[in-house]
Amino acid sequence: MEKQKGNRSMVSKVETKDQWELLFNMAQNKAYPMVVHFGATWCVPSVAMNPVFEELASTYSHVMFIFVDVDEVKEVASKFEVKAMPTFILMNDGVAIDKLVGANPDEIKKRVEIFIQSDGTNIA
Repeated sequence: MEKQKGNRSMVSKVETKDQWELLFNMAQNKAYPMVVHFGATWCVPSVAMNPVFEELASTYSHVMFIFVDVDEVKEVASKFEVKAMPTFILMNDGVAIDKLVGANPDEIKKRVEIFIQSDGTNIA
């Protein structure tokens, strides 16, 4: 996975806890900010946000965009206290900086932009 340098500009789908840990550790080791979309294939609002998430991933190539299916990787969803979908968590250095619950394309775009402009350290 690390050998595919262009992979950072696309959404990575996490299907196992081990895969999550690999991506999480990679982001920390390389100081990549992360934006995580917690959703499910059966959740209509979550699926509706996929094109928006893909657009953000192609815009911000230095950020790791990850989709976690809450049914496939329950441990990770539980760890981040995901109770509704979609839930978006913006992370830097392994720490959740911001959390957005719900399908709101304009709001997630705005928050990601603020997150990136602040180097992922502080959300205004």
